[in-house]
Amino acid sequence: MNTPEFIDLPEVLSAGGSVRLPGSKSISNRVLLLSALAAGDTEVRDLLESDDTERMREALSALGVDMHSLGNNAWLIKGVGGTFPNKQADLFLGNAGTAFRSLTAVLALSGGTYAVSGVPRMHERPIGDLVDALRQLGADIGYVGSEGFPPLTIRPATIRSGGVVRVRGDVSSQFLTGVLMALPLTGVETTVEVVGELISKPYIEITLAMMARFGVQVRRDGWQRFIVPAGSVYRSPGTIYVEGDASSASYFLALGAIGGGPLRVEGVGETSVQGDVRFADALAQMGARISMGPNWIEAGAPVNGRLRGIDLDCNHIPDAAMTLATTALFADGVTTLRNIASWRVKETDRIAAMATELRNLGAKVDEGADLLRIEPPASFVAPHAGIDTYDDHRIAMCFSLAACGVPVRINDPGCVAKTFPEYFARFAEVTRAVPVIAIDGPSASGKGTIAARVAAELGWHYLDSGAIYRLTALAAQRAGVAWDDEPALARIAAELDVEFGEDSIRLSGEEVGDAIRLEEISIGASRVAALPSVRQALLFRQRLFRRAPGLVADGRDMASVVFPDAQTKIFLTASVEVRAQRRYKQLIDKGIAANIAPLLLDLRERDLRDSQRSVAPLQQSEGAHLLDTTELTIAQTVAQVLEWSRQA
Repeated sequence: MNTPEFIDLPEVLSAGGSVRLPGSKSISNRVLLLSALAAGDTEVRDLLESDDTERMREALSALGVDMHSLGNNAWLIKGVGGTFPNKQADLFLGNAGTAFRSLTAVLALSGGTYAVSGVPRMHERPIGDLVDALRQLGADIGYVGSEGFPPLTIRPATIRSGGVVRVRGDVSSQFLTGVLMALPLTGVETTVEVVGELISKPYIEITLAMMARFGVQVRRDGWQRFIVPAGSVYRSPGTIYVEGDASSASYFLALGAIGGGPLRVEGVGETSVQGDVRFADALAQMGARISMGPNWIEAGAPVNGRLRGIDLDCNHIPDAAMTLATTALFADGVTTLRNIASWRVKETDRIAAMATELRNLGAKVDEGADLLRIEPPASFVAPHAGIDTYDDHRIAMCFSLAACGVPVRINDPGCVAKTFPEYFARFAEVTRAVPVIAIDGPSASGKGTIAARVAAELGWHYLDSGAIYRLTALAAQRAGVAWDDEPALARIAAELDVEFGEDSIRLSGEEVGDAIRLEEISIGASRVAALPSVRQALLFRQRLFRRAPGLVADGRDMASVVFPDAQTKIFLTASVEVRAQRRYKQLIDKGIAANIAPLLLDLRERDLRDSQRSVAPLQQSEGAHLLDTTELTIAQTVAQVLEWSRQA
């Protein structure tokens, strides 16, 4: 199945309801690996189904671990008792950092020969500190390419008895996690000393908690020394449930705080082992109303409706802190996020990426080695090229929050499959978008007149989609751009400054209703409409008209293509004879000579072309009301559309 190049999120008016979270990625991959290493069979419930967990399952299967799905996100894993059956394997782990680092450590002490690789970005993520620590234990690990980076070759280790292993803690907590999870395979007591400040401490808490569930108790001296006792052996707990993902909870909690709420996330709560649940505390500091139970957290907007900026050390919420960067767009004052250096070595350089995309929305951003300072925009900007996501699931989900201020295009939305494949569907379920009345119909059916009057009655915005391509052609002509210069035309289309009124069409503030009806502009409109890049740019440009309090849009594919989620869909029609009479009267009123016979023939031919075209053919959309206006006045037609809109 092809994944879409982008997803357009309409402006969000409010958010509320509840979301059941997918399983935690961090817990899922730890539990998969520990279940495989343990003695006995483990039934894993509520496992996250995502790209990262699939990479881990594929690797474990290649190593000879027997596992099969029980359905409903449950898996039965037959543990190997600390020894993988397959002593040779070539493992591809994509961009799954939790899988790559922990498996590298375990394989280094597993007595086999293995090749471990990933996507190009994984080969840019440092692993030298983990390799150095494992070599202190006698591991034999080599670099295939650049020193200190994957891919790796692993050969049987010569295990050294006991002693102290030193591992850096200020680059990635996954290095310490990998070493700790691997040490029970040595059978000897080993002390791990952390060099430098340990970042992302909550993820080490998860590691220790999961190891304890599988029978290995690690003694700890603060955050600097960890002791894995001799004789430690992983044993199956029988059945284990994976908590909901606390990092994923952050997006919905922020939505509740920005969009009014209350919005409840289910699957994590006050008893969670995940440090990212403390994201709720950060929201509370920003003024959000927070409540919490054993397995749920709920967020709502501040009493006064406005969040406030904060200055926060984010070491305790390393991933969820990213969500604060986009939440800051809706806060009064500056927000500063500190101690986030680990963002630099994630799926992308997240500090740089977040700074770039926040600026594209109009925010002022200062970027430091380990901090971001965000000043929210006075008014939001909708980036014409969309928000780039850098193949990073968290950036895609973070910037969905921008839709609370402006319609936003998220490029490569499929990247959320890494941790939350159904994210955008859940997002749509708990948000209320700006409403749309989409009116489609054949030429001269009166849809433009009706749509403009309905918009005026409601005080909503109005979109005359049929004029958009004419406006593009006119704007190009005035800019001296040829009608076959696709890249330049796409830029013009994306940046059209257009206003529609009941009896007005303005381009850059100038009335152009008559100018766009000239024959040469009609020819230009036909030429630019055939260019794919122009059509794509105008798709988003049309969707930008969907602003509060609502939009009435008329055209030929409003309900089927441009606004398929419109709350009210109308297919407006009339007999071809009546439509010809209406077009004749319209032309005569403008002082243009006309004859009924050629107008009638033209409408019949156009109806045939529109209904048979390969792209977005004119047709009544599913769920659309059919409204035949042959015997109706304009006032009667407007009244009927308004009545259907009230019922939606």
